[in-house]
Amino acid sequence: MSTTALKFAVFDCDGTLVDSQHHIVAAAQAAFARHDLPPPPAELVRTGIGLPLRQALARLAPDGDDALHDGLTEAYRSVFFEMRHRPDHWEPLYPGVVETLDRLAAVGWLLGIATGKAKRGLLAVLDMHGLRDRFVVLRTADDGPGKPHPFMLTSAMSEIGVEAADTVMIGDTSYDIEMARAAGTLAVGVSWGYHSAEMLQAAGAHHLVHDYPALAATLLNRED
Repeated sequence: MSTTALKFAVFDCDGTLVDSQHHIVAAAQAAFARHDLPPPPAELVRTGIGLPLRQALARLAPDGDDALHDGLTEAYRSVFFEMRHRPDHWEPLYPGVVETLDRLAAVGWLLGIATGKAKRGLLAVLDMHGLRDRFVVLRTADDGPGKPHPFMLTSAMSEIGVEAADTVMIGDTSYDIEMARAAGTLAVGVSWGYHSAEMLQAAGAHHLVHDYPALAATLLNRED
């Protein structure tokens, strides 16, 4: 790492900023039901959150062919679109998100997002919470290779002119950590999401935090 303080914080979305697991699990199980397949266990669905959607669903139907995987992907998107437009649809932020974004922005950090969600889905979540304008760059499944490939991070850093040594990736899955390590950035794992602390540490997380105040302290202390 350089002696320059880190100034670019990139957040995963699902499992890091918002708790969307119940909707993701429900949509995946409904997609399988539409193809007359038994629903995958919720725990197995959660292990694939963060991967590109088609890849995550293909993991749940390893014996299926391309046509089935394409069909599951389209069914999932259809189900989730329907869910998102229900009056009671809500994907809650984890406690402390807004306060932490405020603290980082107040001392000059640039904020970004790198997520396996499609851009339409990400913007819907950000608008739900009034957060779209907080982030200077968004990278989604629509932009190029997904996690754990480093593309989302390297392209985001290139766009805003920030070096890897001044960038931190914050995420709840091993895919986030692997992406960060491949891109040469600091990797911070959060334990409140969908992969276990052991998985995050095995993937090479430089830090593991258990709530947003601890995350803020970890990042801001690097400026001292």
